[in-house]
Formats: sequence, C-alpha cells, structure tokens
Amino acid sequence: MSRTEFVALMAMMFATIAFSIDAMLPALPQIGEELTPNDPSRAPLIITSFVMGMGLGTFFAGPLSDAFGRRRVMVMSATLYIVAATFAWVSQTLEVMLVARLFQGIGAAGPRVVSVAIVRDLFSGRDMARVLSIVMMIFTLVPAIAPTLGVVIISFSGWRSIFAAFITFSLISTIWLLVRLPETLAIENRRPLRIRLMADAVRDMFTHPIVRITIAVQTLSMAMLFSVLMLIQPIYAQVFDKLDTFPYWFGAVALVAAFASFLNAMLVVRFGMRRLVTLALVIQIMLSGTLLASSSYVTENGFAVFLLWQAYIFFQAGLTIGNLNAIAMEPMGHIAGMAASVIGATATVLAASIASPVGLMFDGTINPLMTAVLIMAIMALILMLYMRRLEKRGAAA
Repeated sequence: MSRTEFVALMAMMFATIAFSIDAMLPALPQIGEELTPNDPSRAPLIITSFVMGMGLGTFFAGPLSDAFGRRRVMVMSATLYIVAATFAWVSQTLEVMLVARLFQGIGAAGPRVVSVAIVRDLFSGRDMARVLSIVMMIFTLVPAIAPTLGVVIISFSGWRSIFAAFITFSLISTIWLLVRLPETLAIENRRPLRIRLMADAVRDMFTHPIVRITIAVQTLSMAMLFSVLMLIQPIYAQVFDKLDTFPYWFGAVALVAAFASFLNAMLVVRFGMRRLVTLALVIQIMLSGTLLASSSYVTENGFAVFLLWQAYIFFQAGLTIGNLNAIAMEPMGHIAGMAASVIGATATVLAASIASPVGLMFDGTINPLMTAVLIMAIMALILMLYMRRLEKRGAAA
C-alpha cells in the first residue's frame, strides 16, 4: 500500500464518527415527527446516545487491539456498527433507536482508536506526526460535507436510508482494510488483557489532582460542543428560519473552525497549554454572556452574530481538548496507552450525560443553550485557575 492510499484509508476510518453524527443532523425533524410525535425535542438524544457509546467504546478498543491485533478488532467493531445501524434503520420507537445508536457508537470507536494505533505501528517521530497531520486535514472536511450529504440522501430515499449509507461506508472501509492492509501488530508484540493492572492504572490516574481537573475541564469543553450539536438544527429551523440552508452554513462554520488546530500548533509552544485553554474559556464567557444579555436582538436580527458564536464553539474545541489531553498525559507517561483511553472515554461519556438534558431544555429560543454554555465555561475557568494555583504550589515546593 502506498502512503497516499494508506492516508486515505486512515482518514476514512477517522471519518466514521464525524459522518455518523453530522449526517444525522438534517434528519432530526423527520425522526422526531415519526418516532416521538408527542415530544419531537427528544430527537437530538440520537446524537448524544451515539456519543456516549463512542466514549464507552474508546475505553475498550485500544486495549483489545493491543491484545488481539488491529485487524481483528477493526472487524469486530465494524460488525457491531453495522448490526446496530441495521436495528436503527428498522426501529419503530425512539427508545429502540437510542439503544441502537448507543451500540453503533461503541462500534464506531474501533476505527477511530485503532487507526491511530496502526499509524503508530508503522511510523514514528516526525513521519508519524506528518501522517497524522495529513489524516486530520482530510478528516476536517467531513463535518463540512456530511450534513449536505445527509440532505441529498433524505431527499432521494427518506431519512432511514441514512443508516444504509452508514452500513455502506463501514463495509467499504473494512473491506478496503482487509484486502489492502496486513496486520500491523506482530503476535510477539501483543499485550494480554490484565484487568487488575488496568484497574490499578485507572486508580493511579484519578489520585492525581492535575489529571482529575483536566478530565473535568475536558468534560465541560466537550459538553459545550455536544450541546451545540444537539440543538443547532432546531435553532436554525425554529429561531432563525434557516432550515433549508442549514447544511451549507454548518459546512462553512466547520471549515473555518478546522483552522483552530493549526493555530494551536503555532501558539502552544510560545504561550503554553494551560494559558491557551484559559484564554479560550475567558473569550467564551465574554461571547456567551454578551449574546445571552442581548438574546432578543440576536433572535430577531443577529443570525450572523449567532453564526460567529457557533464558529467559536467549534474553534474552542480545537484550542482546548488537545491541550487538556496533553496536560493530563504529562504525569501519566508510565501508563500512556491506558491513560489516553480512560481520559477520552471518561470525558466523552460524562460530556454526553451533561449535554442530553441541555438538549431537552430547548424552548424555541437560544437562551437555554447560551445559559448552559456560559455556566459550563465559568465552571471550567474556575477549575483552570485552581490548576494554576496547584502548579504554583508544586513549583514552590
């Protein structure tokens, strides 16, 4: 396999999660009308149930691939993803849909986590960083086009056919991997699952104060993003009457926000991870507070202002989540692989648990979302300031 083909395959694996979330957004009104007509506001739970499953799957996918090999876990994950998508396709109640999406998320975690492990198996140092950078550049295009693709699929064959697209996507990527990419983890390099060692590693992590704080701040940062993903389509449709053009605005915002990672790479060496996260949260508090104070104006005349705020939510994710991961991993070098899985899984599951009730608070205005994001940003900023105090104490000691 050439490097170009390898990068394309890894980008497709990465894209499984983004495609599974963003392509669903245009279908939420129809799903609400058909599966929960008495309370259509419950439809966005389809997003957070998938995210919660993704978080649970993140915890297991890495250790399983270390024990049983990359290809085997990829196939197992894809099989679960496809079976769950099939159940979601034929579901007649929202409850069945939510359970199916939970398991679909667990299955989707495999391609995302294991693809990183495959890159690590085959490349190292600057080559690995270069490959991952190219993969991520391609990956950032998916949120820009997925909603539009979802609209096209719905217009031709209805919202249920989106799940057929998920199944097709997974089949193509899995067959491509099996036909073209050999197993990258040799048997002699595999590590057996040891539950006791895993439990000890988790205990070690949560006894470290800096790690606990970064997980909490990462949870809040991700909860802001997930809350927006849950409510963005209803806000466009009911508050700003932009349902027809929603995919295009969403795509444009996703493309602009994709530059956050590049900006972060340029600034982090000069200013440090904690300062960038703190600054991003301060800006969020100022923006959300201003918009909440002038919500009536924004609702009537300020779609462009809301669009700017939405772009910053996405942009903030690029400035915070990666830096918070790096801060948490700093003292965990001796259990880096397990720490990465636990941090990602814990933050994702907790964030989805926070975002779910926020999504149910929608009242036809931007106020519930703005209020929730403002509160979460303030809480996250307080934790970051407390982290700074702990770091100063450690330096003084």
